[in-house]
Parts: sequence; C-alpha cells; structure tokens
Amino acid sequence: MRVTNASTYRNFTTSVNNVHLTLNRSMNKISSGERYESAAEAPLAYYEGKRIDTQYQDVLSKKSLLKDVQNRIYQQEVGVEAIQKSLSLGKDQVLRANSDTTSLTALDTLKSDLLQKQHEIVDSLNAQYENFYIYGGNDISNPPFSLSADGTVLTFSHTFPGDSDPTEFEMTLQEDTANPGTYKYTLTSGDQDKLLKAMGEQGRIDIGYGSIHNKNSLGVRDTLLDTYTGGMNVLTGLTSDAVLAGAGDPGKDPNGKDVMAYLNDSPLGLLGSAVQSIGKYIEKANGGDVDRSELHDSLEGLITRMGTTEHRLSSIYADLGNKYNLIDTMEERLTIREDSMKKQYKDKLGADPYESIMEMYSNNYAYNAALQVGSKLMSSSLFDFMG
Repeated sequence: MRVTNASTYRNFTTSVNNVHLTLNRSMNKISSGERYESAAEAPLAYYEGKRIDTQYQDVLSKKSLLKDVQNRIYQQEVGVEAIQKSLSLGKDQVLRANSDTTSLTALDTLKSDLLQKQHEIVDSLNAQYENFYIYGGNDISNPPFSLSADGTVLTFSHTFPGDSDPTEFEMTLQEDTANPGTYKYTLTSGDQDKLLKAMGEQGRIDIGYGSIHNKNSLGVRDTLLDTYTGGMNVLTGLTSDAVLAGAGDPGKDPNGKDVMAYLNDSPLGLLGSAVQSIGKYIEKANGGDVDRSELHDSLEGLITRMGTTEHRLSSIYADLGNKYNLIDTMEERLTIREDSMKKQYKDKLGADPYESIMEMYSNNYAYNAALQVGSKLMSSSLFDFMG
C-alpha cells in the first residue's frame, strides 16, 4: 500500500507542477504580450520577430538623436542669421561713412559701432548649445574664437582629436603694402595645413538618410548628413567638403587662393577693414590732411564685397535650413517605420489579449482542480508512518 501511495504522490506532484508551469506561461503571455517564450515553440516566427526587433531598436536609436541634432542645427542657423544681420547693419554704416557730409565726430562713432559689430560676430561664433560650442567642429568644449580689443587680431583655438591642449591660430589684419588703403589677414601664428585640417572636420551621422557604407573618392561618407558647421567655414564660406577637395590650399585650390584670401572677404575681414580705413582717415584728418579720396576708394570696394558676402551667408543659412527640414522629414519617416514595425511584430509574435486571458482562466481552473484532487488523494493513513 505504501509503495502505491508514494508512486501516486510522485506522479501527482509532477502533473501539478506541469499544470502550474502552464499557468505561469499563460500569465507571462498576458504581461509581456508575446505569443512565444522560446524559439522552439515557433522557430520561423521567433527569429523573424528578432529581426524586426533589431530594426525597431535601430529606428529608436536614430529618433533619439534627431532632436539633439535638429536643435544644434537650429542654433547654427540663428548664429549665421545674427552674423548676416551684423554685416548688413555694418554695410549701412559704411555707406554713411562714405558720405562727404559725415563729420569726423560721426565717423569716429561709426568706427566704434563697426568695431562693436566685429565683437558681436565673434560672440555669435562662440555660441553654445547644452554646453557645446556649436561652431567648434570636433572640439565642443573650448570657445573657438577670440578677438583683440582693436579688432585686428583674430585667434582661432581648436583641440584636435587625441590632443589634450588646443592649438591656436593667430590671424592679424594688416594694411596691404602692395595696395595701400586695403587690408588683409596674415597667419601670424599656427600652421595653415593644420588650420585646413580643422576646417575639414565633419560630423556625418546616420539618422536614416543616406548610407553609412557609401564613400566618395576622398573616403567621405557624403550621403550622410554632416551636422558640423565650423566657425572658420562660416567666415570663409568654404564648406568642409570644399576644404577636403583642396579649397584654401594654394597648391590645390582651383582659384589658387589660400585660406587667408577667403578670410579677407569674411564679415570680420570686411568690417575690420572698414574700421581700419576710417581710423586711418581720422588720424590723417586730425593732422590736417582732409582728402577723402583714399577713404572713398577703400570703402566703395568694401561695400561691393559686403554685398557678395551677404549673399554667401544667405546660402549658408539656406543650407542649414535645408538640413533642419530634412531632419524634420526623417523624423516623420522614422515614426511611420516605428508604427509599421510595431504592427509587424505584433502580427508575428504578439499574443491576442482576449485569447490569452481565456487561456489563463482555463489553466487557473485546471490548477485549482488539481489542488483539490490532491487534497483528497494525499490524506494520510497509519501505514504511511510505518517503517
């Protein structure tokens, strides 16, 4: 009798455990929403679901980058707009300074205003977004620009990847001895090749636009969106792609120009030249020389170049706007893909809620019934305690 009871108890325990395991699985199905727990239950559906899940996670990771990138590009837009506005207002002041009716006192005031606009431009180039310098390229932790009080010395600081300290490039605006009355930048500290290297840095990012596998002849993944806009690139009008192709390097540049030649036509170079030209005229006028012809010649040339630079800044602003809109479009597309993948995943691996609840109740009923049978089956007898 004892042998029969012990065998029955063992079989019953195994059966109850199996029923309880089935109940747990049905409860897990409700909580997780997944139809299968392992590949063995439905290999094809299970691994198809894993593939969809991998793609879904990729979509989520790209979407998480979008807002940050979009906000950074928006701040770059705002900065370029501010620089263009400073140049535009500066051009109006240069037009006033070029008038014969403008007094020396008014000229001195205009000179001070133009110098202030130079510093405003540098402030715009040192703008930050969430503690990142938006025009710093790969260097996001150090302010990229500084300008001397008289507006003649521009310093660009950049920390290259792998370096612990920033490299400084000092550019001085001086009168061109070969062309009196005109001013140009000279790289007085730093190496031009390294400066071009900084200007060639890119921040191409995979957000679902383009392909990370495609490279052009220069090894650049040019189908991906470039989220960097370096401050020197804004000033000179040379994109990172143009620099990588040789622009700014006299030996490779199709125009045979070095990077300083492009900087001469920058907002800082043009406003700085106006400041120096007006200052030089005031100094001569105070000494008794009141011939304005040299000032006229200098300022008229600057006014024409300012109009060209304004147009170039508009192009940079439009390019940043296109990037912003592209990210907007990508966000919409990724949202559609996200919704589509949710539906695909549910169709492949999702458990029907109503069916899962009914299954859980059925298994719970079976488990309770098994426990009731066990309570009667396992009543103790005197023989169970006899050795």
